Amino acid sequence: MLPQSPLSVFTLACLSMVNCSVLAAMEKPETTKLTSADAVSEVIVVTGSHQQTNLFSLAGNIDRISSDDIATVAAVHPSDILNRATGVHVQANNGMESLPSLRSPVLTGPGAAGAFLFMEEGIATRAAGFANNNGLSELNLAQAQEVEIIRGPASAIYGSNAVHGVVNVLTKAPHNGGDVTFLAGPNQRYQLQGTFGRESDEHGVSGNFQAIDDGGYRDNSDFTSLKLGVRHDYVNGNDHVKTLVSGFVLDQNTAGFISSSDNGSLCYSSSFTAENLYKDRHAMTKNCDTDAYRKWSSVRIASRWQRQLNEYRSFTITPYFRTNQMEFRQHYLPSKAIEENSHYSVGLANRYHWQVHENLALVTGIDLEWTDGELTQTQQQPDTYSWGKARQQGLHYDYNVSASTLAPYLQADWQLSAKLKFTGSVRFDATQYRYDNLLTDGTSKADGSACVNNNNEPIECLFKRPEDSNDNFDNTSTKLGFNYRLNNNIAFFGAWSQGFRAPQATDMYRLQKQQEIGEIKSEQLDSAELGLRGASAKLTYEAVVYSMTKNNFFFRDADGLNVTDGKTSHTGLELSVNYDFTEQLRLGVNYSYGQHEYAFNQASSGIVKGNDVDTAPEQLANIRFIWQPTDDSQLELEWLHMGEYYLDPANEHDYAGHDLLQLRGSTQLNNSVRLFARIENLTDEKYASRADYAFGSYRFFGGQPRALHLGASVIF
Repeated sequence: MLPQSPLSVFTLACLSMVNCSVLAAMEKPETTKLTSADAVSEVIVVTGSHQQTNLFSLAGNIDRISSDDIATVAAVHPSDILNRATGVHVQANNGMESLPSLRSPVLTGPGAAGAFLFMEEGIATRAAGFANNNGLSELNLAQAQEVEIIRGPASAIYGSNAVHGVVNVLTKAPHNGGDVTFLAGPNQRYQLQGTFGRESDEHGVSGNFQAIDDGGYRDNSDFTSLKLGVRHDYVNGNDHVKTLVSGFVLDQNTAGFISSSDNGSLCYSSSFTAENLYKDRHAMTKNCDTDAYRKWSSVRIASRWQRQLNEYRSFTITPYFRTNQMEFRQHYLPSKAIEENSHYSVGLANRYHWQVHENLALVTGIDLEWTDGELTQTQQQPDTYSWGKARQQGLHYDYNVSASTLAPYLQADWQLSAKLKFTGSVRFDATQYRYDNLLTDGTSKADGSACVNNNNEPIECLFKRPEDSNDNFDNTSTKLGFNYRLNNNIAFFGAWSQGFRAPQATDMYRLQKQQEIGEIKSEQLDSAELGLRGASAKLTYEAVVYSMTKNNFFFRDADGLNVTDGKTSHTGLELSVNYDFTEQLRLGVNYSYGQHEYAFNQASSGIVKGNDVDTAPEQLANIRFIWQPTDDSQLELEWLHMGEYYLDPANEHDYAGHDLLQLRGSTQLNNSVRLFARIENLTDEKYASRADYAFGSYRFFGGQPRALHLGASVIF
């Protein structure tokens, strides 16, 4: 085994005090099951600040999905595991595609990319200006040690894109031995994953893999994916180096919405009314976009070196590299163009920890990143003209963007008294884009010729290409928070924080003819929250109320044009409760109530100030009953509640919501073999995993019927 470092000893001593020092060790405790006040008081979280922090000393919300939960769920899609968290809902689309919400509506379209920050061990999986709506697909959630989730803005800690929330995957530390898990499900779905590891005096190395082959619930919607990971730990005296390598490959045939306007087409026929089309199981298995696909690959490398300088000071340096390539058909647009995008980044995250005295700790640092990206968009079908828009065959866009970010920050933790702690963070992000258009500027075809209408008259093409430019965005984000320990097991906390989203490259350089160049600003969200967390021998809980306002909200309106100056408001209540009735019977409750409203008017989209933002259910709930009849067996019944929500900004069409039951069971045959099973949608509910209304039609992704998954794990 790896030797216990001096930092580990310091961590144990630190946990007995109200103020946990910044000198806490890199390694995290393996125990994650919260069954008593003592266990909760020793929980360490890492995502909420630049340092490891005792959960009961944290000035802000955080949700933890433990290794026990991850093993119980045996997740297939991101929604399987993340929807257990408070205030989180991930809509499963087709294949590995999904759309998340964290203390927010389910955001779609151009404005959705970059509203959330997805990380692995504190390093973002994609560059800030090159986000993707389906970014959760890259994370290996099924093999994580833990997943930590911040609801609401965290830009003072992490910079751009940490607007509505952060999902941070923590990887498993190396250990001797390994495991292999096989899972089989409906629609010829097979999943094989495994880990292995080895430790010596100073070194520990581990590897993991996950391979999925899925035939798809719908016609021609199969996919294969592969995730690989390697971790190496080196501990020598005051030095600790952790190196991670992660890879991801996806090859997917994509199925899009089933739209009510297609009723009676060659794709499908249905006797159901438009608003109830999702109840037609036959229609929901069809694929009306048989030529749609997505090919995606990425690699990430990061190496974190932490050195303990003395009893009061330490520094951490993390160089990293990432590369990402994607090709897919835009089946949801009339042009059905093929987009090819890629980017690679090199970065350096630096932190310096200084325990000024026993009541004051400072963390300061600077994050540096340089990214080079490119995008092409090509229409294969012939020129078309409709509704005043000319879509030309051939290249629409072909450009390169080089981006750089420089972000210094400072954080202070001040223990004013034995019970009261204040936290403050300030961060400045300077972002620059250098854009190079490789086609003719303006609204012509790629060769400079004009498009034509149905009368063969020359007109502007729909797609607009700005001329070469350098664009700069400077953003300052702050957080002020407090934590008041009413006693050892009850804490009252509050925070005011800001989040921002620098414009994405596609927001700025993939325009349409009606749009102005250079008018976009960074989105900004201001948030205030108050919360209470506590624990007793049988009960743990956290309750939070929040209020947020977002300015410069970026979205695509009913005419297909970018809106850059929207405003929304968000208020709500979040509750998390875990209660042990007995040693064998436990209850887990995660509930959220939120009102997400437009705070401006726009007649063309039907937006009236006070309307609910579309796809923003007021109520979400996840309730779990866990029964452990023996030490070697467990049953879990999970109830998922999705409340009613509007499908359009005008609030004229809605989806009634749904309730789903999932049943999970496992048994340990011996020290090496575990069998498990899961029944999804136990009552065979007819529901929509995603519902929408646009262009005069209801549009749905149908939820899968009752499905049985069987699996086995072998430990060696």
